[in-house]
Amino acid sequence: MDWIHAVILGIVEGVSEFLPISSTGHMMIASHLMGLEPTPFLKTFEIAIQLGAISAVAGMYGRVFLLDREIAARIMTAFLPTAMIGLVLYKIIKHVLLAHVWIPVAALGIGGVLLIVFERFLKSRPATVNEIRQIRFAHAFMIGAAQSLAVIPGVSRSAATIISGLCCGVGRKTIVEFSFLLAIPTMLAATVLDLLKTDAPIAPGQWMILLTGFAVSWAVAVLAVRWFIRFIGRFDFTPFGVYRIMVALLMARVLWHQ
Repeated sequence: MDWIHAVILGIVEGVSEFLPISSTGHMMIASHLMGLEPTPFLKTFEIAIQLGAISAVAGMYGRVFLLDREIAARIMTAFLPTAMIGLVLYKIIKHVLLAHVWIPVAALGIGGVLLIVFERFLKSRPATVNEIRQIRFAHAFMIGAAQSLAVIPGVSRSAATIISGLCCGVGRKTIVEFSFLLAIPTMLAATVLDLLKTDAPIAPGQWMILLTGFAVSWAVAVLAVRWFIRFIGRFDFTPFGVYRIMVALLMARVLWHQ
């Protein structure tokens, strides 16, 4: 793996982290298409550069998380399920779920269908919660439980939180912003846990590759977040469901003929 791979994966991560299309799934697919072996370092890289995208959100929304206790309390309540599951299933996530490219391909397709179905039934449902402070703690925990499904590559942390939030009556813009904020402790914890538990040491040259991916994902994520906020003000999430299905079908065809 070299810096060109790092730049490409950084772009993929920055674009896909906050959209309901699964950044981990896209990075696994991109790595496979570039012929990169699923080494321990690549798995660590794919997790760690997500911190670059999260840093972009932290810079844009971090003050809200740090200064508003009511919002912070709800974010941390939603963070608990993922923290517990991630800690317990760490080895399975890294050595099984992140090792087979068919897993994100299948999850992208299934998730795309579910995204379209949920959108159809929830689109006309009026929102009853239009501020993060109004989200009930029980609903925050349910949203966090849904997010924990994203330990499966291809599920999409963003899609899981958005759909579960809509089911709880949270407004679209509100649940998207909640998803952004929830990503901060979630991905920070995932990165720190992986760096502490990684089986293989990171070589000096590999740190530069990590930093390259981090910087690229940060810059691209800033643009992606701003675009996504404008997008949800005009459209629903159906196009993302269609996109997921198309990617899954194309990748299934590629993998089938390899």
